[in-house]
Amino acid sequence: MKSSRLLILAAAGLLLAACQTMTPQERRARDETTCASYGFRRGTDAFATCLQRIELDRRAEARAFRYDNDFLIRRPYYWY
Repeated sequence: MKSSRLLILAAAGLLLAACQTMTPQERRARDETTCASYGFRRGTDAFATCLQRIELDRRAEARAFRYDNDFLIRRPYYWY
């Protein structure tokens, strides 16, 4: 009985996680909306720079997440 509940909860969690993904087009539209809300006008160099900085920040966060969660690279903690 408990294993079936756990299986159902796991399946529901996977379904909800699958709904959270964004297509590249949706991500670009959201980034453009963000830059426009900052006051940048589409088609300008400042707008392109804003989009680039958002993407670079996203990549840096992904690298940091991978580094923090990679058990082979993880350094030992030293207590002094």
